[in-house]
Amino acid sequence: MDLQSMINESSRIVFFGGAGVSTESGIPDFRSADGLYNQKYRYPPEQIISHSFFLHDPEEFYRFYRDRMIYREAKPNAAHLKLAELERAGKLSAVITQNIDGLHTDAGSRNVIELHGSIRRNRCMNCGRPYTLEQIINTTGVPRCECGGIIKPDVVLYEEPLDEDCINRAINAISGADMLIIGGTSLVVQPAAGFIGFFRGKYLAVINKTPTPADKKADIVINASIGETLGAITVNSAG
Repeated sequence: MDLQSMINESSRIVFFGGAGVSTESGIPDFRSADGLYNQKYRYPPEQIISHSFFLHDPEEFYRFYRDRMIYREAKPNAAHLKLAELERAGKLSAVITQNIDGLHTDAGSRNVIELHGSIRRNRCMNCGRPYTLEQIINTTGVPRCECGGIIKPDVVLYEEPLDEDCINRAINAISGADMLIIGGTSLVVQPAAGFIGFFRGKYLAVINKTPTPADKKADIVINASIGETLGAITVNSAG
């Protein structure tokens, strides 16, 4: 059975995606040859985007963060747009993403579970006051709140736990799905990658350019562009 037929037969689809979904929007992923982890900086990227490094050297963190993690010109691609269309048609119940770029929301998806947070949200570590991405971009050095506290992006850094509410929402969505589409993720980042183990539905589809640990369990594996693959899907309303 092909991907189109599986989607046609399903009405509670959940999409679980990673960095590969946004590479077609011009945002580099973390582990490819030209990805974030292979860029040259004073410190390894894994160290810079850790909780302890942020506390120790917020100025260097923000230099890297503004340079390599904020892509203001990025726009939703065909994959983001098709997922939003599937949701509007009553076919897709949730998008679970490991990305922090906010492109699923830009595309029109409403039930988006952002496991690793979002660059769109920022908060004072002292008083909790929220700040927008634009407010952060329009600062230099370490952005500070009116109260004097350091403003931190609402992104999950290394050494930080995932938000418990996001975990529960993701597990509930996957548990209740009749189809799970895994796309643009190598499934190596834990604990997020482990959530797919809660799937008990009918169809498991994997769309990724390289092999993943889920391939052997999948009903269909497509090693191709996720934008082209999902973009070619025809959406029919559920029921």
